[in-house]
Amino acid sequence: MRVIQQVLIIGTVWPEPNSSAAGSRMMQLIKSFVKKGWKITFASAAADSDFMVDLTTDGIEKVSIKLNDASFDEFIKALKPDLVLFDRFMTEEQFGWRVSENCPHALKVLDTEDLHCLRTARQKAWKIKKDFKLEDLLDEDVAKREIASILRCDLSLIISTYEMKVLVDLFNVDETLLMYLPFMLPQIVDADRENWLAFEEREHFITIGNFLHEPNYQAVIFLKNEIWPTIRKKLPEAQMHIYGAYPSEKVNQLNNPKDGFLVKGRVRNVKDVMVKAKVCLAPLVFGAGLKGKLIDAMQSGTPNVTTHIGAEAMHNGLPWGGYIANQPKDFADDAVKLYTNETVWTKFQQNGVEVINQIFDEKHWDKELIETLNHVKENILEHRKANFMGAILQHHTLMSTKYMSKWIEEKNK
Repeated sequence: MRVIQQVLIIGTVWPEPNSSAAGSRMMQLIKSFVKKGWKITFASAAADSDFMVDLTTDGIEKVSIKLNDASFDEFIKALKPDLVLFDRFMTEEQFGWRVSENCPHALKVLDTEDLHCLRTARQKAWKIKKDFKLEDLLDEDVAKREIASILRCDLSLIISTYEMKVLVDLFNVDETLLMYLPFMLPQIVDADRENWLAFEEREHFITIGNFLHEPNYQAVIFLKNEIWPTIRKKLPEAQMHIYGAYPSEKVNQLNNPKDGFLVKGRVRNVKDVMVKAKVCLAPLVFGAGLKGKLIDAMQSGTPNVTTHIGAEAMHNGLPWGGYIANQPKDFADDAVKLYTNETVWTKFQQNGVEVINQIFDEKHWDKELIETLNHVKENILEHRKANFMGAILQHHTLMSTKYMSKWIEEKNK
């Protein structure tokens, strides 16, 4: 008999794999569960969007739920899930206590996406022009909330080796509560590479990113003001193509055809445009997790230039698929060198193939994920006994969030 049969995913938003790396990540997890034949219900309090994926095509039940509302209790009692997956820690804060109260034996899993506290602390340090230090995280309110959420869950999926290290070394989180699970991607095979355009067939620079995500917006500002003028001076015919979902008016105002800086907005399929570009630029000045734009680039055979933040935990010691530079002049010089040197370009393209195939192999991680979930579910009582700190937090936080939620519920009436 299967240990897990019924899965409930509580989403912060409905998945949009063509809008963000977070949406792609969620669909990778869903794909693993579907392959096992698990029955999946995806619930969210978010409004529908024009770009959300149609979950019903995979036989997934889509359910709209309400925040701070007892109707969720009746819903989950009737569903009786074996596993509840929380999409980001804010969702666990909202619904975790209700899951524990109504389905105490359900395996509670948190998909962090990336460590929000790391991104937030880096952004604050960048804003005040201060060097970020890991100890800054200890003063971060978001860190206290996020770590509490991790401790309350039976297992948290961590997308980056760097973030695994931060959780274990800085926050002393027990490794039995964590699973390193990067993106799960198909291997790049010879047939894929044969469809790639050659060096001389490609043109222009590209960057892409969801503009609701602040690191992406600031990267484009950095690119326009401090990097692109140097590149354009040396390569007057080259263009910079900016793609991304949800561009605001301030993003669209960056469009400048005279300077070859073109804001293109949303694209239905990233690979369609990435495979035609010669070089991907990702000058991220803060952020966390894994960078979807760099994954898309490597999957399209497009070498890149990025910062240390951009490449963090992306290649785990393997040769990187491009240049890494933090200073504007170095970044621009590397971009020009890569754009004009076919030998270097080809070497970095091959490096990208190795990174995807060795680090993100979906067959390997799919097996690891399912085995780990089943193992923890089978040994749930012993697993929870070993997590006494989690039990304390479960007790106290359940009380505080429960009564805050009930107060809001009454107020809403």
